[in-house]
Amino acid sequence: MKDLHYINISNYSNQNGKTATIQLSYQTFGQPLHNAPVVLVNHALTGNSNVCGNEGWWNDLIGEEKCIDTNIYTILAFNIPGNGYDGNSDNLIEDYKNFTARDIAQLFSEGLKILDIQKLFAVIGGSVGGGISWELAALETNLIEHLIPIATDWKSTDWLIANCHIQDALLNNSSKPLEDARMHAMTLYRTPESLTSKFRRSEKSNILFNVESWLNYHGEALNTRFNLSAYKLMNQILRTIDITRGRTSFNDVVSKISSNIHIVTINSDLFFKAEENWETYVDLKLLKDNVSINEIKSIHGHDAFLIEFAQLSKFLAPIFDTEISCNYEGILKKCI
Repeated sequence: MKDLHYINISNYSNQNGKTATIQLSYQTFGQPLHNAPVVLVNHALTGNSNVCGNEGWWNDLIGEEKCIDTNIYTILAFNIPGNGYDGNSDNLIEDYKNFTARDIAQLFSEGLKILDIQKLFAVIGGSVGGGISWELAALETNLIEHLIPIATDWKSTDWLIANCHIQDALLNNSSKPLEDARMHAMTLYRTPESLTSKFRRSEKSNILFNVESWLNYHGEALNTRFNLSAYKLMNQILRTIDITRGRTSFNDVVSKISSNIHIVTINSDLFFKAEENWETYVDLKLLKDNVSINEIKSIHGHDAFLIEFAQLSKFLAPIFDTEISCNYEGILKKCI
């Protein structure tokens, strides 16, 4: 895989006590490591480390003279182990139920230590990537200057776990597991209003509505580019987000996190509800001042963090202000 680098993590013991050797792959963009502030980007469920540039899935947000400017920052993105992006079947994880979101955060933490990265200017992630960001902040309480969880929360709710349970059943029991699971997921990533706006009950043929054709397309497209084992694992990671698991209370855990926390929620998100994010914000605000929340207004639901780039960039611009970042941690460089 072009520009893909590897870190070997030997004898990793996961949260369930199972030991494995993990190949942690990653990509970097923008400035060389150790020459600029580092922004760690955590990808979403079917995403990968290719966050910007050609075919980058977040290149409307990250790149030269974009909101997160690669002229200023080092962009680092790990692949969640087992996501299949490197095309090496030996690196898939079949015993997926032995891994949790915290395991992924722990592996990312190990990778950062091996790369000798002792401070991150920011960690940003959407959906499951944002949940992993929360887990990393709880593990390494002084590592991250700016924690930016988008369309996510610090825990998987009963509603989210229920839908992950349905996904797992489809992935294990359907005759077309990837296609059927993806079609189910797409109805949760969007909203009734989004689908109405897009299709208005139009028909592709006498026996097929356009919304059905659209769902079929997304199911078939994922089936050609993604691996069944990878999808099972990613769904498992999504259902196990919980920074309080095996610890004390939420208040106790987050009080130890030194990061500036910038929550971005979506008013129409059916996956990670805005109400949950606002409750999290209120609870945090009672403990610390360096917390903010912004809400994307959109009819497109959970997927709005991949659609509403103008709003998202407006919210994030103050964090990635050039004058602040150019003097970060004593790194002095010409700002473009």
